[in-house]
Amino acid sequence: MKNMQVLLATRPHGAVEQSNFRIIESEVPAAREGEFVVRAHWLSLDPYMRGRMDDVKSYAKSAVVGDVMVGTAVGQVIESRNDKYKVGDFVETRTGWQLFGASDGGGVRKVDPDYVPLSAYLGAVGMPGVTAWIGLNEHGRPKAGETVVVSAASGAVGSVVGQLAKLKGCTAVGIAGGRAKCDYVVNELGFDACIDYKAGALDAGLTAACPRGVDVYFDNVGGRILDSVLKHMNAFSRIPLCGLISGYDDPDALAVRNFRSFLVNRTQLRGFICSDHLDLWKPALKELGALVHEGKLKYRESIAVGLENAPAAFIGLLKGHNFGKQLVKLI
Repeated sequence: MKNMQVLLATRPHGAVEQSNFRIIESEVPAAREGEFVVRAHWLSLDPYMRGRMDDVKSYAKSAVVGDVMVGTAVGQVIESRNDKYKVGDFVETRTGWQLFGASDGGGVRKVDPDYVPLSAYLGAVGMPGVTAWIGLNEHGRPKAGETVVVSAASGAVGSVVGQLAKLKGCTAVGIAGGRAKCDYVVNELGFDACIDYKAGALDAGLTAACPRGVDVYFDNVGGRILDSVLKHMNAFSRIPLCGLISGYDDPDALAVRNFRSFLVNRTQLRGFICSDHLDLWKPALKELGALVHEGKLKYRESIAVGLENAPAAFIGLLKGHNFGKQLVKLI
């Protein structure tokens, strides 16, 4: 067997391009004392990876040029010299964009593909789901009867936010790009409404869908969508700031003109990172896993097949081409 790895070849200047990555073949790693080797089945692609490609101050260390691109995968242990992990165990690991990876167990969790599908541990029952759970519950603090708006509503995080809000008795309004995504958000996920920002009538759509204003805005994109929602915020409203995908390639796109809304409405904006709340991961994953297992939390996946197609799928993710959680099927 041979390993395949996707390396960060160069740092992007503006939009990510295929030339920023390099694909190589290497030997399958051998487990050293205290380690085990995992054969990855699924690779997660997430917007945060774009920020890690830059060499700038951030909440996490930048990816190193020439190293395997950072990322999380789920797979099966094929060799072990670690008493806690046996051959055949299924695990979630941070071994990055490669087919085989060695781990000492740090940041690893065992997963059960008989409880929920293996790929779900990278989405609704993984980091994206936990991000939604923490952002909504800890920083959004929704109360029954309030209106919760979420951008990128058909994505891995946004789709969970809206469904959790509905379970709390809130009105859930999504913002997504395209009629098909909006129809899915309403008809399949159960949101009360979804506004197609590409249709060019975002402000009017918010007025119609949120007649009592917005109490919680879960922001995944920033930029002009945030600017539009700010006009509809209620007094003492909350904005959990999860992502700024609209400005990853063009920081100028993040400009906000309706800044006065923060003062007038005493709106609280809180940027958050799910890794700052490690104490909440266990209860979040327990609830999310049970909801998926019972069919009460739905999700959708966009799947690229083959590690060699990971760069193109990631570029498409940053452009909004994915529909749901973006994954790469490796086996």
